[in-house]
Amino acid sequence: MRERDRSQTDRLICIAQAKVGENVLEVAFDDGFEGVVDLRPLIAKGKVFAWLETPAHFNAVRVDEFGHSLSWVDDQGQTIDLSADSLRRDGGRQAEVHRLLAG
Repeated sequence: MRERDRSQTDRLICIAQAKVGENVLEVAFDDGFEGVVDLRPLIAKGKVFAWLETPAHFNAVRVDEFGHSLSWVDDQGQTIDLSADSLRRDGGRQAEVHRLLAG
């Protein structure tokens, strides 16, 4: 699967998200891609993402106002965000791995 190039003015937009498992989201984008993004490896790295290990925290995910990221606000009011571009890239890569393993 080849990623299409985007300029700063042609930003990918996340149009929807839904929790489908522990630290796993289903996402949809304006380019038509819909897929599942497993955030467990990222959260396992700890640091700022460790806060998302708590299910109630993870479940508070939201699509940002313009759709350029998904975000959470931690107990100190700090935003934890993941860009739509990186979520789209990771979702595509994870889908390809699953396709190859199944195949």
